[in-house]
Amino acid sequence: MKKIFVLLMTALLVCFMTATSFAADNQEKIDKERAEIDALSVKALDNLYEKVPSSQNIIKNCYAYATLSNTGMKIGLFGDAHGRGLAINNATDEKVYMRMKELGIGIGLGIKEYDLIFVIETENAWKDFISGEIKFAGSAEAAAKDGVTGDSLEGATYASEGIWVYQITKKGLALDASIKGTKVYADKKLNKR
Repeated sequence: MKKIFVLLMTALLVCFMTATSFAADNQEKIDKERAEIDALSVKALDNLYEKVPSSQNIIKNCYAYATLSNTGMKIGLFGDAHGRGLAINNATDEKVYMRMKELGIGIGLGIKEYDLIFVIETENAWKDFISGEIKFAGSAEAAAKDGVTGDSLEGATYASEGIWVYQITKKGLALDASIKGTKVYADKKLNKR
């Protein structure tokens, strides 16, 4: 009886140590991916500020913003893009790691890497954005007043109520530059604390 008890306890201890090891490895992967996304976010903002200097003041003074680094491909009638990024609420300092998926049908050709930088003007727009409630389906004029600070959002495109987006191409060439059919949502795995 003692031998069986010792064997069971040993097996239980081995299982516990293995589970702990897997959990530690998983947390390391999550921390590494968060650090990569943080670095991509800084690069995206630096590229934006270089190309559209007025955007620095917009980002600093808006309610919230998000950066998504993406890779997209369009061949013939079908297109696909995916990305990851970070949403930051300037009012509350909340950080939410995000994912993006885009599917489209329409004529186009090319592969590109690009950043989307979203300017989020209100608390309601923030809540809709991080909840994944918004599906971006179109665009409007390339420059307009933001309605909050009166600053110009030169180079930005209207994406949704209270949300504007800058698109900065990093690599590649594509004949299609819209954000039609785009879904942005919170990354459940990376936002676990």
